[in-house]
Amino acid sequence: MKAEDKNVMVDALIEQVDTVAEAMKNIAKIDEVDIATSPRELVWSDGKVKLYHFLSDTPKVAKTPVMISYALVNRWEMMDLQPDRSFVRKMLSLGMDVYVIDWGYPTQVDRYKTMADYILGNMNDAVDAIRKIAKTDKVNILGVCQGGTFSLIYASLFPEKVKNLITLVTPVNFKTENGLLFKWAKDMDVDAVVDGFDGVVPGDFLNSGFDLLKPMNKARKYMSMPETMKNHDTLMNFLRMEKWVADSPSQAGDTYRQFIKDMYQQNKLAEGKFELEGHKVNLKKIDMPVLTIYASADHIVPPDTTKPINDLIGSKDKELMEFPGGHIGVFVGGRSQNVLTPAIADWLVKRDK
Repeated sequence: MKAEDKNVMVDALIEQVDTVAEAMKNIAKIDEVDIATSPRELVWSDGKVKLYHFLSDTPKVAKTPVMISYALVNRWEMMDLQPDRSFVRKMLSLGMDVYVIDWGYPTQVDRYKTMADYILGNMNDAVDAIRKIAKTDKVNILGVCQGGTFSLIYASLFPEKVKNLITLVTPVNFKTENGLLFKWAKDMDVDAVVDGFDGVVPGDFLNSGFDLLKPMNKARKYMSMPETMKNHDTLMNFLRMEKWVADSPSQAGDTYRQFIKDMYQQNKLAEGKFELEGHKVNLKKIDMPVLTIYASADHIVPPDTTKPINDLIGSKDKELMEFPGGHIGVFVGGRSQNVLTPAIADWLVKRDK
């Protein structure tokens, strides 16, 4: 072996040793992987479902509170994942009054819980709790992903309780052929899945499906671990994301069954055929201001599943906003902090009359 080749190998080995040493130092500094650190208080609960009110000393610039409705898949903590890149903290710093529904962790006793239980029951009760606390007739609702679909349904049934509606990366047109998730769901034997898991679909099962949408993402993530571990802040943010992913709740079987059949397989909401315990859901009854936000590079909820919202609702004041990024970037990216969240707050303030 030539001397210069040996030198290259030695330098590479030294670099690896230094990287490992730096990584070990950063790991040793970690006492706890902290997520959802914005101060909050429990203001209402019904079994496993809870409503939190975030606390802030910043003077409020809008009198109408905002209720966040996240998806049943994964946890709302994505909205408050990192202290330096938190959607919730940014909203609070901009003078918003923010609440969030925590859907909890369904167990075997929740296997028969339906979409009506979540929307007509939990969601409506949470809205009423906020109305009472804030002494207001209406609330702003900010729905995320599946939580946005729930919010559309809720706003069409209770328009008198909703001041403004914002949907983030929310699917409504499930007929699309874009995105593997939508293709797979159309051919899924959802009854076999739910029954096979004794009525409660595990979060790990769902996460496996999400991983398969872009299988190389996981490989790239772990291949970059040596570099990630060299920087303490980068490592902490990596671990926060991993903690959030690992904390995925199971799904109540009957809700999962209904959502797959009525939305993914039959597209009932967009086609005006969806009913909730005898209540026909007509999106044209949504008459409040609506801001619809989609992510241009979203592989979980592609843009063409979200854009039709504005065509389906009855609102005169409606706006479609593109976010240049992916599904998760909407919540934790730099653009989210510097551009998107301020735009949402500004949009709400202008309509807070």
